[in-house]
Amino acid sequence: MDPSTDRTEEVITELRARDDRVKMLRFSRRFGQPMATIAGMEASRGDATVVIDCDLQDPPELISELVARWREGYDVVYAQRRTRAGETLPKRIISAIGYRVIARIAEVEIPPNTGDFRLMSRRVVDNVVALRESHGFLRGLVGLVGFRQTSVLYDRDPRAAGSSKYNKFWGSLAIGFNGIVGFSRYPLQLISMLGVGLAAIAFLLAVVYLGLKIGGVGVQMLSLGVIGEYVGRIYDESRHRPKYIIESRLGWDDGPAAAGAPSPGASSANARPTV
Repeated sequence: MDPSTDRTEEVITELRARDDRVKMLRFSRRFGQPMATIAGMEASRGDATVVIDCDLQDPPELISELVARWREGYDVVYAQRRTRAGETLPKRIISAIGYRVIARIAEVEIPPNTGDFRLMSRRVVDNVVALRESHGFLRGLVGLVGFRQTSVLYDRDPRAAGSSKYNKFWGSLAIGFNGIVGFSRYPLQLISMLGVGLAAIAFLLAVVYLGLKIGGVGVQMLSLGVIGEYVGRIYDESRHRPKYIIESRLGWDDGPAAAGAPSPGASSANARPTV
């Protein structure tokens, strides 16, 4: 057991004094409920082991029915809650969502509306404790080792006495997260897919951006080219160069002619170029 501030250790010691079949393991510090369950399973020696909470929300009288199903040949008989009396609405909502998510992405089958209340055969216990996994998520570990499994339905009553130190909101989230991380690679695959998708989007944006930049440069160069044509035309006109130059005149008069006009009476044999 985890070291506790209530009378749990004292009560167990008193029971031990009256019945030597009662045994107790006490941790040096608080390691949490999952590790306490695993420690008890490692210390068990029977042909079958039953895990049950001590707050009496899980009815001990159901153990006989678990044993009966075990004698039919099942290696795991887990108690499945038909109703969850005494639980707050937020906790029921979180539990429902958590079981639905785990059922869709977990690599092993984890039955919904189940806790640690279950019977396990000797070979199941031996294989579970041999896994040596530190998270101690019993529902997932039992599903991982396999073997024949069945369920027994029951109505879960409110806590009989005392108050739980278990945080009903964050504790449920922690258990659900533990089950997802411990028995599914889907979050890693989701991150990989998101990374590939974002990288593809970034590449497409880069191509579009590059295309826009190149297109912008092209438009600028085209505009400058058009402007350059007009500037070149203005430059040509400003030099006032003759529109054409005549090398010789034939059949025009010898009188002076305007520049660029042919002279009448000029022959091709002895004509001189006239500018």
